[in-house]
Amino acid sequence: MASMPTNKRLLGVLKGERHDPPPAWMMRQAGRYLPEYRELRAEKGGFLDLVYDPEAAAEITLQPLRRFPFEGAILFSDILIIPYALGQDLTFVAGEGPRLKPTLDENALESLTRHPERLEPIYETVRLVKAQLEPHITLLGFAGSPWTVATYMVAGQGSKDQMATRVMAYTERTRFAALIEAIAEMTVDYLSGQVEAGADAVQLFDSWSGSLAPEEFRAWVIEPTKRIVTAFKARHPDVPVIGFPKGAGEKLPEYARATGVDAVGVDETIDPVWAHENLPEGLPVQGNLDPLLLIGGGERLEQAVDRVKSAFAGRPHIFNLGHGIDKSTPIANVETMIARVRG
Repeated sequence: MASMPTNKRLLGVLKGERHDPPPAWMMRQAGRYLPEYRELRAEKGGFLDLVYDPEAAAEITLQPLRRFPFEGAILFSDILIIPYALGQDLTFVAGEGPRLKPTLDENALESLTRHPERLEPIYETVRLVKAQLEPHITLLGFAGSPWTVATYMVAGQGSKDQMATRVMAYTERTRFAALIEAIAEMTVDYLSGQVEAGADAVQLFDSWSGSLAPEEFRAWVIEPTKRIVTAFKARHPDVPVIGFPKGAGEKLPEYARATGVDAVGVDETIDPVWAHENLPEGLPVQGNLDPLLLIGGGERLEQAVDRVKSAFAGRPHIFNLGHGIDKSTPIANVETMIARVRG
């Protein structure tokens, strides 16, 4: 993507610039490993209460930037806002995670009543964050990719192997395709709304893409992502899109070529040297430190940071984790990581 120079280094990388040291942010950087987050959550209530309180959500988005010299702010929200807007009831059970009702393994999508107004508080959060960000910080919006969102809508909750959704995709293909399309259409509107509120770039999280066989991966990950990127770019041609198909493995280069994303996230299971050699030349990458290395810290952490930086030194690179930071991560180890990234 051709671009004019920008004072936002992270945004510049997404548009094809190389920077040394690379800019950095962390997936789930706004959240429960921070004591100030835990304090605010205890005051405000449950997770969804925070997401739907724009002032609280903006505060949580900004908290890690007060501690660490990150160059990206990731919106504090959740990928299940889309099912909620499509008409499912959304709750978060303490210690167990999200629940959606009615489940679509036993109910029709057509039985749901859409509530696009449920997206509005998220846009207000983006506006509040944008007004407080320092000029060099890139504001990242996000959404879940259709496959991953569908796994929750079908089963009503997360699962280890996404069995119910995979079976539906095999046995009720027309019905499942309609669900994927509905998610994709609302996702384009949702991402567009975030950009109109102030987001500089967006990321599509496909956390469960690794459970799919190659042909299913093409059908339910690559093709819907391509449709989203195409429709989104028609509205916002200069706004970068990061695609993060966790678990894609050897399918990642095909994903990068076929979807039209501007950058790809690389998870911790992929050798960064292999990724550099096999991804399209010059394509910006993001990743891919194992988040569990941040728990142990020490020399292993520093060596791993160096390996990631070295592997991606020949292309535009945003330093990040291979997935979200764990809640038990010591803050001192995050400080060590950032110091090592900066050399």
